[in-house]
Amino acid sequence: MEGASSKGVLSHLSLLEARARSRKVPPQQQSRVTELRATVAALMTRREKLQAEIQIHQNLQKLRTSMNKQDTHEEEEEMDDDSENSQLLCLMARHTQLKDLLNAHHLIGGYDIIKASHGKRVCVSLATSYDGVYLDTYNLEIDLKPKLRIGRHNIPPYIPLNSLAEQSNMQTSLRAFLDPLSQHLNAFAGRKQQLKLVKEQHKSVEVMESNVLCSLLVLMFTVPRGKTAVLCTLDYTDHARCLPTRVHFESEDHDLPDSPEWKKNCSLLKETPVHKALTTMKQMGNIA
Repeated sequence: MEGASSKGVLSHLSLLEARARSRKVPPQQQSRVTELRATVAALMTRREKLQAEIQIHQNLQKLRTSMNKQDTHEEEEEMDDDSENSQLLCLMARHTQLKDLLNAHHLIGGYDIIKASHGKRVCVSLATSYDGVYLDTYNLEIDLKPKLRIGRHNIPPYIPLNSLAEQSNMQTSLRAFLDPLSQHLNAFAGRKQQLKLVKEQHKSVEVMESNVLCSLLVLMFTVPRGKTAVLCTLDYTDHARCLPTRVHFESEDHDLPDSPEWKKNCSLLKETPVHKALTTMKQMGNIA
């Protein structure tokens, strides 16, 4: 009886152990459960982050709208001025506003364009500069209807405005017309500024001749050795550049223009703005 009872107990324990094993989750299934729980946790974190970004975006839009309407006082009263978050949001709103303006400015090629006459024409401002200094600004009206047509402007008459419009086919691309026009205007401003600097910085150099487009410049140098006079002609045949394409020397000393020293001066004047080239020539003792 005792042996049978022990056998019965052992059988019962074996049955319970088998049931327990059958209830355990297989290792592969357990790994899948762990993976799904990690995915859920990551998605919840992502959701919270997106909700925070949406809230920030809404606050930024609210601030930008108030900035555009120039009515920020009431909006600022609704927020805690002493809060670091509110100050940060104001800075972020201003930053995004400036980025949008810069992007728009880039899309139109950096030109200041405003609509006029109820959208029938646009006014374009073309600023010129040279060596980091802003110079003259030119204005141009362009009629939009029935087709693009140049209206009033203050572009100098010696700038080939109509030729540039025809060559660029401004009917299909306004920027294709404005880019070369701006290049011509900046080149002209650069040549004009260089001539001004020559007169201001090089009193010993005499300007014998120049034209309104500053595309031709004739200078008189004096060579210290022998006090020989040299006539220098700078020809700017490419009106879209502010460097000469041809440099010619004339002197009573017929051998001087063909000397190695003055051939270097010729190359210097072709590759360097004239007022800077003259400074170098003076430092080398080539001119007085």
